[in-house]
Amino acid sequence: MSNAYNVLVLPGDGIGPEVMGEVRRLIDWFGENRDFNANVDQDLVGGAALEAHGEAISDACMDKALAADAVLFGAVGGPQWDPNPFHLKPERGLLRLRKDMELFANLRPALCFDALVEASSLKPELVSGLDILIVRELTGGVYFGEPKEIRDLPDGQREGIDTQRYTTEEIRRIARVAFDLAGKRSNRVASSEKSNVMQSGVLWREEVTWVHDNEFAGVELEHVLADNCGMQLVRNPKQYDVIVCDNLFGDMLSDVAAMLTGSLGMLPSASLGAPDAGGKRKALYEPVHGSAPDIAGQGKANPLATVLSFAMALRYSFDLGSEADLLEGAVDRVLASGKRTADIMTKGGELVSTSQMGDAIIAELNAAAR
Repeated sequence: MSNAYNVLVLPGDGIGPEVMGEVRRLIDWFGENRDFNANVDQDLVGGAALEAHGEAISDACMDKALAADAVLFGAVGGPQWDPNPFHLKPERGLLRLRKDMELFANLRPALCFDALVEASSLKPELVSGLDILIVRELTGGVYFGEPKEIRDLPDGQREGIDTQRYTTEEIRRIARVAFDLAGKRSNRVASSEKSNVMQSGVLWREEVTWVHDNEFAGVELEHVLADNCGMQLVRNPKQYDVIVCDNLFGDMLSDVAAMLTGSLGMLPSASLGAPDAGGKRKALYEPVHGSAPDIAGQGKANPLATVLSFAMALRYSFDLGSEADLLEGAVDRVLASGKRTADIMTKGGELVSTSQMGDAIIAELNAAAR
């Protein structure tokens, strides 16, 4: 058996503990049945950490995340923390993880399983076979730029300020990730910005073009304004393969792409840092969906995005591509069998709970392992 991997599990709030519970079962399954030996630690983040420690993530938990081979993250937030001041929002825990771990590259696949074509709000012919990868810059831009404040004006009004800021290297390094991944797919990249009205967009276009012309000239590059990209994703999504964009537009466009697949509950993501001297990257894996407090604790949550995020961890952090394929194949077969949580329910489907969906995946893994 391989040396043990160090995995930090951060379930968070709302449905986070429920969906992460199914991943813990899968970690155990792969430990018992495949060459996957993991030391798993679990800690608090988001609202749960606020209640316990008065901050959205403790320094001790942050140290664990920095030392881990992979961090598995659930979801954070809930209405009980909405009145909190900005620095005490549950989401600050996730933002600190991204910043302190220097997770600059967010990979968000939008894959439409054949069994879920009818669950999409778009016509089947538009989403059948859909396989898009959005590469989002994660540690710069308007979410982190300074100044960031609300201030009083002399005339008695207030002014809210968020600063969009990017440097040459921030843009070039995320562009390299996108071009490199495109080379393993269909060799096409669409770079999305707002160069028509934003100086940061002008710089983004120029620097992505520089990386293309000097390092990846064999990859096809298209520039598309972010608002047009959103429209095109709804009009003809399969024209895209890899889309690279900044933090703000990546946040928005990845949610648009998510709904093409039928549900936010289906989409995983990976957030990666730069490789160290040994080629190892810090990494965090999380579902695209939120904490869904309205259904928390009711067994209604769809665990598949979190399960597929674990499959991405197997692939990107542990170099276990065959295990990732095994897990993704099990999910595909479960969906083909008609089992559905409420968010992806279609006519003739079998409604199952969160844990029953986990049961079905494990049953498929057992069948494949025989």
